[in-house]
Amino acid sequence: MKELKTIKKDLKGLFESQPLAVLATQSDGQPYTSLVAFSSSKDFKQLYFATTRATRKYANLLASPQVSLLIDNRSNKPSDFRWAMAVTALGQAQEIKGEKAKRVTKLYLAKHPHLEEFLTSPTCALVGVEVRTYYLVTRFQDVIEVQVTP
Repeated sequence: MKELKTIKKDLKGLFESQPLAVLATQSDGQPYTSLVAFSSSKDFKQLYFATTRATRKYANLLASPQVSLLIDNRSNKPSDFRWAMAVTALGQAQEIKGEKAKRVTKLYLAKHPHLEEFLTSPTCALVGVEVRTYYLVTRFQDVIEVQVTP
């Protein structure tokens, strides 16, 4: 079993190298997935993304804030079965407002400076996911569960 220090190093490398995540929301029991540009807090307890309030994903978040995000480094080659890493984050999403939004906006734009106009639009919502659990998968079948928050 990997040590927590090694797991955090793996998460840091994955989160820094990957700009996109797959967000899974749901509505009326039906799953819905979307690509989102994401960033993370330094302690990995929060993941962040932005979306306009007129999207299906935003409506789904309001109806049911429980979400999942998948972040991976696959290259779509046979070597992925041995070397690709994927992490699934389970948590609760909520729009970030006020002073916290200013701090998170700075963090988000450090990773995605090209999204500044989108993020600062009045129709855009900055969303934070309080991560409960990570499932880190390596070598296609080695799974490690990491509890983040109780």
